[in-house]
Amino acid sequence: MKTSIIALAASVLISAPALSAANPTSRPAKYHEPIKIEKKWRKYNPGKINFSIQSPETEGAKIYSNIVKDPDTYITDNARRVLQTLYFSPKDSIPNITDIDYVVRKFDGISYKSGGGNRVRIDYSTDWVEKSFKDNDTLKLDYETRGVIYHELTHAFQLCPQGAGVYDGKSPCWAFIEGTADAVRVACGCFNQDFASKDRPRGGNWMSGYRITGYFLYWLSLNKDKNFIRKFNRTAIEVNPWSWDEAMYHILGRDEKNSVKNLWAEYMDAIGDEQDRAKAKPVE
Repeated sequence: MKTSIIALAASVLISAPALSAANPTSRPAKYHEPIKIEKKWRKYNPGKINFSIQSPETEGAKIYSNIVKDPDTYITDNARRVLQTLYFSPKDSIPNITDIDYVVRKFDGISYKSGGGNRVRIDYSTDWVEKSFKDNDTLKLDYETRGVIYHELTHAFQLCPQGAGVYDGKSPCWAFIEGTADAVRVACGCFNQDFASKDRPRGGNWMSGYRITGYFLYWLSLNKDKNFIRKFNRTAIEVNPWSWDEAMYHILGRDEKNSVKNLWAEYMDAIGDEQDRAKAKPVE
């Protein structure tokens, strides 16, 4: 049964510090087929799509219209891909979104989610579309556009941890929210799933958020529990007060080897980043 969404404490632009605007993500070698929508999600209604282009005169708007011919279907299907990555079943406790306002317009940034309750809004920058299409590479633009929408739709449908601080760019709550959004993007294939790729930033730790945390969560889903991302999302309502250690123990068992510090060290060793681990800033 659906529940009311726990509103995110703030909305910010997607951060992509390790990627230049001219090269938003690693270029796929060939067309990247979107992941299949599981049968149980194919008829799920993620909400009414209210699509608009508010800067039709821009080159970015024209480019977007050329690659996204049917925005309603495009957004609905990608919402279903996000939902099946975050949840086990349509019967889970999913935020009850009735409307998704998707706005393509000119602004300085990439994309962001705003709103709350039953209605959310996602803005996508025509400037970013133009930069992503710099080399007239339709494959790269498609890859980037789907990746961005995966991230923002995750914010629309993910759960919010309790007792973990506020969305402030540094709290466990913030790291959970932004890390989960990029974990979904990796799992859906719109960041390179090769841990040696340039899409995965080096350094940092589980509290760094975005891709640094996202790749860690994705690694846990490959090596510890295939349903890790779903279970991690659910810890937001099953672990109170929420903390990284308690979330890991809840999913993997109460054992010191499953502390977040030890899991991070194991992750660093497994992907060959021992030097990064040694240089990583300790978490108090």
